[in-house]
Amino acid sequence: MRVLVTGGAGFIGSCFVRHMLNKHSDYKIINLDALTYAGNIENLKDVESNPNYTFVHGNICDRNLVRELVSECDCVINFAAESHVDNSIKHPEIFVETNVQGTLNLLQASKELGVERYLQVSTDEVYGTLGKTGYFYETTPLAPNSPYSASKASADMLVRAYNETYKLPTLNTRCSNNYGPYQYPEKLIPFFISQLLKGEKVPVYGDGLNVRDWLYVYDHCEAIDVVLHKGKVGGIYNIGGHNEKTNMEITHLILEAMGKDESSIKYVEDRLGHDRRYAISNDKITAELGWKPSLTFEEGIKLTIDWYLNNQDWIKSIEEKKLCNVAN
Repeated sequence: MRVLVTGGAGFIGSCFVRHMLNKHSDYKIINLDALTYAGNIENLKDVESNPNYTFVHGNICDRNLVRELVSECDCVINFAAESHVDNSIKHPEIFVETNVQGTLNLLQASKELGVERYLQVSTDEVYGTLGKTGYFYETTPLAPNSPYSASKASADMLVRAYNETYKLPTLNTRCSNNYGPYQYPEKLIPFFISQLLKGEKVPVYGDGLNVRDWLYVYDHCEAIDVVLHKGKVGGIYNIGGHNEKTNMEITHLILEAMGKDESSIKYVEDRLGHDRRYAISNDKITAELGWKPSLTFEEGIKLTIDWYLNNQDWIKSIEEKKLCNVAN
């Protein structure tokens, strides 16, 4: 099978590329990535010489390139997205261009060239926010609260429309918060670790009691793999870890692992439109496809913290790249 993975140099995408090459030795993987600030070709240094792997530097907003690559593949898996909520509040137009127009380009090429499967990787943030109880299900109405989640919800609706209107064989996954190795250090866990390594305080939004469901990235990769091969065409599959933690709980876990105390916390003004709680049900993917997380949160967070502590050069290279981009 020939698989086009877009956004494969990012956090989840790079882990998925590695997962597929390790698990499916006869598959050809083409990785299309624009290498914007969060994309890092170094994330896949260990597989760059694999004869079944090809990297293409380009953007999903480039229609001609997208069409050329889709013509060479049997399946398309779209990870490519602007994903940082704070950035979407400042520059929503960038998120619409990449997350909506880019997805449309992929869908149109997939329709015209007859791909066997198109899988859109989305987020639980499209559902909005929850109260203290309950879960997001695949049937939960979409109610995005940030420009980022609105752009992802828009892309999901396009995926649905291409399945309903053109009978494109689509699949849609919506995951909870991922954590693990190679995550760009703007996200909570790697950012807090990098701050503490520099002897700086970690910023906690509001009261720190916002709740997220946390999923180890390689469990997510396995779930996408299962959906790609066994999912019902036109289906939506929620992927969660059943690991609800407040931001404050995550903060304390990191502080404890790094020998720090609450003096390393600074409280900052809450984010605009900050969703209070996400929690996602795995019932459908477990019942239909037999997937469930392989790691507990305690196991996964230990692996994650250890990875960042043992790969401080990776964090430094990201920060140097960021400083270079700012200077230019």
